[in-house]
Amino acid sequence: MGKAKKTRKFAEVKRMLNPKDLKPPDKTPAALFFRYNTQLGPPYNVIVDTNFINFSIRNKIDLVQGMMDCLYAECTPCITDCVMAELEKLGQKYRVALRIAKDPRVERLPCTHKGTYADDCICERVKQHRCYLVATCDRDLRRRLRKIPGVPIMYIQSHRYSIERLPEATMGGAPRT
Repeated sequence: MGKAKKTRKFAEVKRMLNPKDLKPPDKTPAALFFRYNTQLGPPYNVIVDTNFINFSIRNKIDLVQGMMDCLYAECTPCITDCVMAELEKLGQKYRVALRIAKDPRVERLPCTHKGTYADDCICERVKQHRCYLVATCDRDLRRRLRKIPGVPIMYIQSHRYSIERLPEATMGGAPRT
């Protein structure tokens, strides 16, 4: 093998292993003891997504009562400004969902960022605080949330709410899948 060939191969390997391409590892907070989030506990704060409200209406499930039946504890549904903006953009067809979102039992969370993309807003808020459960039926958002350790996900399964990734110690025997 000639000198030019060796140099070329070395340069190819060097290009593949560029240190600028490597991301620093995500630092997990100390509250995640044995993979479970110790900041979670009743009363639960549940961030609700747009499609979760729509599917709840379609399945005729009351938002607050369904959450209490699932978690066996008091729950506070929270809606960000981005989710509210998404519901307002959907128009007259989703006016019932907007009315549910403006219910006085639902807490409103203000957003400080630009834009109204709710999925990014929910992911960033959960990464910052880690004291929320997330209620969504969106597959892409659930896939993104599974990458964040210690964030339980609530979704609708067979006409009732179901929860994943919430330890039994904080649940009291809620249905799991």
